[in-house]
Amino acid sequence: MTKVGIIAAAILAAASAAIIPPALADHKDDKKAPIVIGHRGAPGYLPDHTLEGYALAIELGADFIEPDLVATKDGFLIARHEPNMISTTNVKDLPQFAGRKRTAVIDGFPEEGFFASDFTLAEIRTIRAVQPLADRDARFNGKFGIPTIDEVIALAKRKSEEVGRTIGVYPETKHPTYHQSIGLPLEDRLIDALKRAGWNKREAPVYIQSFETANLRYLNRKTTVRLVQLIDANDVNADGTLDFTAPYDKPYDWTVSGRSGLFKDLVTPAGLAEVATYADGIGPWKPYIMSWAGSTLLPPTNVVADAHRAGLVVHPYTFRNEASRQPAGFGGNPVREHLKYFELGVDGMFSDYADTAFAARAMYLLSTDSSFADCLLANRRCDKRDFD
Repeated sequence: MTKVGIIAAAILAAASAAIIPPALADHKDDKKAPIVIGHRGAPGYLPDHTLEGYALAIELGADFIEPDLVATKDGFLIARHEPNMISTTNVKDLPQFAGRKRTAVIDGFPEEGFFASDFTLAEIRTIRAVQPLADRDARFNGKFGIPTIDEVIALAKRKSEEVGRTIGVYPETKHPTYHQSIGLPLEDRLIDALKRAGWNKREAPVYIQSFETANLRYLNRKTTVRLVQLIDANDVNADGTLDFTAPYDKPYDWTVSGRSGLFKDLVTPAGLAEVATYADGIGPWKPYIMSWAGSTLLPPTNVVADAHRAGLVVHPYTFRNEASRQPAGFGGNPVREHLKYFELGVDGMFSDYADTAFAARAMYLLSTDSSFADCLLANRRCDKRDFD
């Protein structure tokens, strides 16, 4: 068994022992099975955006792996959560790069750190990933490299053969306006990578996502790959309403162009109709679907139903196991939270813990599509599309 396989087996054993299945609602609709998206790979267990983390997410049941994409100085797309690598890599500890530390303005706000666009790919190869969150396992810091989009796609193809089911990629173009401003636009580079892989086509197992709108409109004219509009906010207020403090108030291309409005305007019926003209789905922050006020869960909104009426899929983010990162209303059981959103009709979800999302989906499908659920629980070698 590979190292990743051993890790996955240990995690699954622990997870199955810890999960207490909640009661299932009686859903008998014929909706398609929702997808599990390994958010940044498997960052609950391994450092973000590494081939090892993506492989682990797949072993834990993810259907798609999510590489956030930024550009190097010489124009390669690499998987990092942000252009600034100071918190996700060991670059600050490498003396040969001490002189690269500087301040850059990202989406109107200054940041100090080490930026991918100041490094060639050859230099990136000498840098290693680290766990950015202090309360997560740091034992694997410095052990894994930083992959390119071509390497992530190659992994998805290879793992599809190994696990006997289709594994897709769900790349996000990070800060596209910023990358355009420094002469390293992301969009055509990503399309070229998909062309090299034979995946620049509608039926490819690919979604491209962005928090901005202009680059999705551009991509809609350049590729038939499915596109998803991400929808953000800054925080949840005490009464459960959403806070829209910049830079999480609106798509940054709106700020640059002077367009009025906020992210929340994109989930109105009119906003969803607009999104449907250039994208295939939305990726809303999960409080847009069901928010909370303290320990009280609020009634679900109409976002899922309205999006479906507009012909859009709904893939909310981000689901996590830690009690500090869950709404208090789920009693500290992350499976309950994941399951609730499946019951609310989402078409997939981004989770830091693909095993938890996988388990919750299996529970949900037991009441909606028992044949697919039985296949999943038996051997995890099911292709969702065979059951659509």
